Amino acid sequence: MSASTVRMDDLPLNRFHCRIAGLTFGAHLTDGYVLGIIGFALISLKSQISLTTLEEGMIGGAALFGLFFGSLVLGWVSDFVGRQKIFTFSFVVITLASFLQFFAETAQQLFWLRVLVGIGLGGDYSVGHTLLAEFAPRRHRGTLLGAFSVVWTVGYVIANLVGHYFADFSPDIWRWLLASATLPAAIITLLRWGTPESPRWLMRQGRFREAHAIVRRHLGPNVLLGDEMAVSTSRHIRTLFSSRYWRRTAFNSLFFVCLVIPYFVIYTWLPTIMQTVGFEHSLQANLLLNLLLVVGAVVGLVLTQYCSRRSLLINGFAILSLCLIALAFTSLTNTSLIFALFITFTATISAISNLVGVLPAESFPTDIRSLGVGFATSMSRLGSAISTGLLPLTLAAWGLQHTMLILAGVLLLGLVVSILWAPETKDLTLVAASGNKEKLPGEINEHTSGI
Repeated sequence: MSASTVRMDDLPLNRFHCRIAGLTFGAHLTDGYVLGIIGFALISLKSQISLTTLEEGMIGGAALFGLFFGSLVLGWVSDFVGRQKIFTFSFVVITLASFLQFFAETAQQLFWLRVLVGIGLGGDYSVGHTLLAEFAPRRHRGTLLGAFSVVWTVGYVIANLVGHYFADFSPDIWRWLLASATLPAAIITLLRWGTPESPRWLMRQGRFREAHAIVRRHLGPNVLLGDEMAVSTSRHIRTLFSSRYWRRTAFNSLFFVCLVIPYFVIYTWLPTIMQTVGFEHSLQANLLLNLLLVVGAVVGLVLTQYCSRRSLLINGFAILSLCLIALAFTSLTNTSLIFALFITFTATISAISNLVGVLPAESFPTDIRSLGVGFATSMSRLGSAISTGLLPLTLAAWGLQHTMLILAGVLLLGLVVSILWAPETKDLTLVAASGNKEKLPGEINEHTSGI
């Protein structure tokens, strides 16, 4: 390599990287908004459509069920047809399904439309993380991938502000709240037309001329892709469970599941939980905790850039587990301690949630990166959908203490999985992150997988 050339992994951050990041961030902003607005829409919806407790939970978790299928199926498809096609298609689905929610007349119609929205978001999760990871320079990859969590949180907080302001505006305000996601989704759909295909994916298909043309056009004439011709990987889902990758698949799926279950359960139903613990000013407490989600996400972005990924994850799980155990055994009359624990929990879970966008994308080779990211995401959303849908029943049957202890147990499982298998992928190239230069703890006989 001559002095005038530079590898993609070693480039400084430029305008093109920021454009791809902005387009991928749009999915997370929309996702946060979609999942945040449903709790407020249900308040209005219940007054117009008679819902059972189970139906309420099913509608609340419908988008998460869709995310499960979308992440798994569309992530796998993108490893065959390319990132760009799914990158565009997913938001067409989101836009249409969001708009059609305005015309829903029954709980069943609304459920299936929410599932469709989730399918589009799920496909975009797996492909968006993958596309950005394959374009981003090594030095900035953690920050860019971790910023997904910040943007998701912003979308969620915006939904809370909109919901609080408009929740009592009119009897059918739920239609406007749910359909309001159409606007950002439509804008993102239009902006994504013309997004280039991942050159790393093109190289693995043998389309070398196209790959180099994209690199020259968008990154510069002196930029090299690097060693793209390592051993190829089967793109069948069973590959994720082969001796070569099963620990990576297990770790990314389990840590993701264990982190997002308490996140979605607590923050989807935060107004209900605030009322359960007896806060007189639950609206103010809710808004403060949402603000802390944003602050924690920004702090986590800095920590992701400068700290060990592995240590950040392990310490985060330990703090979160202790917070929920303490909450379970704190008297409901001690509102100051309860709120302090919620503050600590909120800031911590928001900070380490950045890692769900980083670790899966850095753990798999190009041939199965979308499949791996999509599978981990789908498992997390399935767990979140089931737990979110069951929370109203759990609170009613077992109370807040047992609910907190169950969630603490989920976090303790995440802690154990992270201690056993969490890798350190900071500052590695995608070759190293997915090849034999970096192994998960306990992983043996790893062969070079290449980009």
